[in-house]
Formats: sequence, C-alpha cells, structure tokens
Amino acid sequence: MTPTAAERDTLFKAFGRAFFKRDIDALYETVTPGFVWQTLDENGNAKRVTGKDAVGEQLNRRSAHLENIRFEDVHYHHAADATFMTFRLTATRIDTGAAHEEVGIERYTFDDGRIAVKDVYRKPA
Repeated sequence: MTPTAAERDTLFKAFGRAFFKRDIDALYETVTPGFVWQTLDENGNAKRVTGKDAVGEQLNRRSAHLENIRFEDVHYHHAADATFMTFRLTATRIDTGAAHEEVGIERYTFDDGRIAVKDVYRKPA
C-alpha cells in the first residue's frame, strides 16, 4: 500500500526526527523490516545499506566526518508510487573546519504504508 500524500508527510516527519537523532528504534517504526538505504560512500561509490545495525553504523559514520549538519531548501514531490525530496545540505568538516555543501535528491518508495527504500543522489554544490 502506498500512503497518501498526507500520510507520507506524517511519515517523513517521524522518519526525519528519528534520522537526525540517530534513534534506530524510532526510525524502524517508519520503515519496513527490509528497509534499504542506497547512498554513496566516502569515495562516491554506490553503497547499499540494509539491516538495523548497518543503518545505525551508516548514520554514525556520516556524523563522524561532518558536524552542524543542516538540510535546507527541502521540498517533497509526491508522485503516484514514490516521493522525491530535493535538498541542499550544509555542514562543517570536522577534520578541517571547512564549510561543506551538497545538493541532492532522494527517492523514496513504500510498502505496507512504510518507507521501503531511500535512494540518495547527491553532489557537491
């Protein structure tokens, strides 16, 4: 079942809160048990993250290099079977103190009223 636009907005609010707090238990209340996070590793290579422990490790790994992470200019675009989120990310590199900025789009798909896949595309701004 694909949630309605209003249901997705509620789902994304809870997902985002859990994501930024790195609260894996709360995150898994918004995603399917088989949730897949497709992202890029530190070298820009495609990476597929699955499983509660791996998702938690990825969240921690992401926060190990950047601080003061902010998502700005966030816009959700609901299509029939997916939602796309466009964004600008700003942060500070921990190792150098330099500003870090990216732009990107994320594609979300759903199963049984929850987020099944988070597919991230991003590049330096």
